[in-house]
Amino acid sequence: MSKSSLTLPKILNKSIVACSRFFQIETLQLRFSNGEERDFERMKGSKQGAVLIVPFYDKDTLLLIREYAAGTHSYELGFPKGLIDPGETPLEAADRELKEEVGFGAKEYSVLKKVVMAPSYFSSEMTLFVANDLYPERLPGDEPEPLEVIKWPLSKADELLARDDFQESRCISALLLVLKDLAQNNDIN
Repeated sequence: MSKSSLTLPKILNKSIVACSRFFQIETLQLRFSNGEERDFERMKGSKQGAVLIVPFYDKDTLLLIREYAAGTHSYELGFPKGLIDPGETPLEAADRELKEEVGFGAKEYSVLKKVVMAPSYFSSEMTLFVANDLYPERLPGDEPEPLEVIKWPLSKADELLARDDFQESRCISALLLVLKDLAQNNDIN
């Protein structure tokens, strides 16, 4: 895949304009190659990034979690995910999050894709993984309440995609990438 021949804007100045425990909003003063100058704002994500894991309980069954989502003030179905801790690799973070959130480790991980959320406004990267050959192992997590773990038949992926409580775009992307990969490898019809 080829890269664009466009010249990135020059960053003239960066400053943090707001902070919380989890987020920083940064203003960028930019000069584009045609001389135009503009200020852009972005949310700075964690420097380490994040991971999301699509765990296969067996070849026909996915594991999902139901957890509280403060942004929508609802309980959402999705895949286990979390931030990469300082000093961790994405793979180590995926293994830790899987053990914390669903009570399983995996003997086999594969990277689906690296994704970003709203790249015009958010600077964080997430690595999507598939986890296979699971074994029971639980680590203590940081969730305020136990997460509900749900076994979901892969054959009912369309029903999952149609649910009102399965709406997180990164989870949907991960599921669609898994389905595409399985179809290409003739593992599903």
